[in-house]
Amino acid sequence: MSRLAAIFGCAGPRLLGEEAAFFREVRPWGFILFRRNIESPDQLRALTAALRETAGDGWTPVLVDQEGGRVQRLGPPHWPRYPPARAYSRLPAPERREMVRLGARLIAHDLRAVGIDVDCAPVLDTPEAGSHDIIGDRAFAETLDEVAALGRAFAEGLMAGAVLPVIKHLPGHGRARADSHEALPVVEAVHAALAARDFGPFRANADLPLAMTAHVVFAALDPTAPATTSKTVIGQVIRGEIGFDGLLITDDLSMKALSGDFASRATGALAAGCDVVLHCNGAMDEMRAVAVGARPLAGDAARRAQAALAWRAESPEPVDVEAARARFAGAFEGRWAA
Repeated sequence: MSRLAAIFGCAGPRLLGEEAAFFREVRPWGFILFRRNIESPDQLRALTAALRETAGDGWTPVLVDQEGGRVQRLGPPHWPRYPPARAYSRLPAPERREMVRLGARLIAHDLRAVGIDVDCAPVLDTPEAGSHDIIGDRAFAETLDEVAALGRAFAEGLMAGAVLPVIKHLPGHGRARADSHEALPVVEAVHAALAARDFGPFRANADLPLAMTAHVVFAALDPTAPATTSKTVIGQVIRGEIGFDGLLITDDLSMKALSGDFASRATGALAAGCDVVLHCNGAMDEMRAVAVGARPLAGDAARRAQAALAWRAESPEPVDVEAARARFAGAFEGRWAA
């Protein structure tokens, strides 16, 4: 039986009967977790197992946003705090890439231990002066080469820990002057400027398995629709100029940057060329509408989904976790306050 081209959240720390029945019925491709779903390691392991049980297999991806800094769903007292991406730029240049990889490897260790195998990171957006702080210190640097290199190191660290990375937000959220959670940003930069700066880190990492779109209108590319629902942006820029042929996931369909009912949001994103739609807040009425607008995973989307999961290692590379944590903390002593 085919899977629905959708990723869903759930309402709380334990799976409700109504949610389990719905997931068994529609069989989404994956699930995503937020802080509302997380209490303790044992509880979280039970939840990820329960989610996978509804899908009837052990391979269904379970995602989370665990970047570090402001965007960290697993945190104290059960999990350590991690620095925001920008904090790595405070390290001596020779150490940065190694510490980024090590930090991501430790994050992967935390996630794998509770049944999470996909991290919606790294952020590959290159911020510009005057842009909204929704990206801010989530960006590794202000130069595209440094963003590309450190983002790659983060992805490598996750994959060494048998967790898949999701690069975001294609084709670039760094110039946006609004938070797409609350409003629809419009970027007025000309195509040449976008190609020279914003697309660069994504182009350098276009071989990675998964990516997330930006709910941003790029006036020079398509003034009528945000990237998530634009055939032009997805086909000509993300798949064409940038060269990304991995699994393309929407940003959260419940964000206020998008308009229309939830069925039409899902239909529009898939028709534009996204492979899988993402709905995060766990609201059952919205999820049911998304399921109506979504479709079974098939064709190129199914191929990309299978290829993405083939990147997932069966087991992590060996690491002395305690020694690695001590080394990581030592590198940041005096440079970042947890």
